[in-house]
Amino acid sequence: MTKGKLLRPTVIIYSLMILSVIFLNYSYAFAEKIKVITTSTDLKSITELIGGDRVKVENITKGYQNPHIVDAKPSYMLKLNKADLFVKVGLDFETWSQLLEDGARNPRIRYGSPGYVDASIGVELLDIPMTKIDRSLGDIHIFGNPHYWLDPINSKIIAQNILEGLIRISPENADYFDENKRHFDKEINTRLVKWLEKMKPYSGTKIIAYHKTWPNLTKRFKIKIVDYVEPKPGISPSPSHIANLIKRMKTENIKIIIKEPYYENKISDFIASKTGASVLTLPTSVEGISGINNYFALFDYIIDELVNTFKEQGISTND
Repeated sequence: MTKGKLLRPTVIIYSLMILSVIFLNYSYAFAEKIKVITTSTDLKSITELIGGDRVKVENITKGYQNPHIVDAKPSYMLKLNKADLFVKVGLDFETWSQLLEDGARNPRIRYGSPGYVDASIGVELLDIPMTKIDRSLGDIHIFGNPHYWLDPINSKIIAQNILEGLIRISPENADYFDENKRHFDKEINTRLVKWLEKMKPYSGTKIIAYHKTWPNLTKRFKIKIVDYVEPKPGISPSPSHIANLIKRMKTENIKIIIKEPYYENKISDFIASKTGASVLTLPTSVEGISGINNYFALFDYIIDELVNTFKEQGISTND
């Protein structure tokens, strides 16, 4: 038998293997994707990173809007009606979502169903109320602070919850989703080292925040929120509260006020004008400002803005 004849079966086998891979990729490309609806752009980003090309993700809120205030539009109900998976921040964050879930009439995504994902499961929550709750306390979240995605460590828990939901819906893609989750965790771990290193010189820095959005972020990166522009969550500050805040900032040499894009600037700017502080408006979510297109970019931006503002104010660990 000639060498050519010996090689011919091998060539045929390899050709068939290549064709099978091409066919498999072609099949995935044109297969019906898992339809996912998320309630935040952060959840959308993480779902896309875990789901890859097997998912089509649509989101209800905008990254720049106040996530506590969302209209229950019929168009959202229609999207939920067709969804295979519904991913929520959970807790009492989306008080508006129950109307959408009821209006969608989709048993696949109701609480307790395979297509329902509460991304908060397993997260260690901050600011859990320890006293009796009433309206005098402001807009209190009864289960704890729901802005848990602002600690990047929690994103691995969020991603795990999403992973489990995707596998429930599409077990045949479990290996693919698992691999994406491993890549996600590795990327978070790598970037977190860099973020922590950048913030290390400013450990212990005192700041003022507008609203109780930021405790998860500041705890992770070891900066201290010592007071808020709002005396209580959702309650506008009185003249006396503003005066006391200005006095404290001068006494303790506090030079940074952080706020969310969806809160007004007037009061923060006034306080800054009396204290020499900088007002730093930070996005709370992916797509909160132009150019922040994924979860990793959100923290790249937040950390860089914090560091730049600290430097501009001459802040160091000695302050």
